[in-house]
Amino acid sequence: MDYAVRIYHLNEYLIQHKKYTLADQVFRSGTSIGANISEAIKAESDADFVHKYSIALKEAEETLYWLELAYRVELLDEKLYKSLQSDCVELVKLGTSITLTMLRKIKLEKQ
Repeated sequence: MDYAVRIYHLNEYLIQHKKYTLADQVFRSGTSIGANISEAIKAESDADFVHKYSIALKEAEETLYWLELAYRVELLDEKLYKSLQSDCVELVKLGTSITLTMLRKIKLEKQ
């Protein structure tokens, strides 16, 4: 949830600087990560869990793109960019590990 709150504040900052399109994109993808993880927790099956977590990972990758763009066009200073990017990369690593573990479980159950 902390990451989504940080993304919310980044969105507000970008709006103040009249970067509406970028603000919208980073807000949508950045907050979608947590929303999809929340959906995965209540998944109807292991396959549904993997599907929802995979969407969260795609959203995290998209968020990384938008963060880098904001940094490269000098809307974010290096410290803020690296902090947000680091948090997002950690979400990707954790999500990838969880997804791979569930995929192994599904594979074992099919044997």
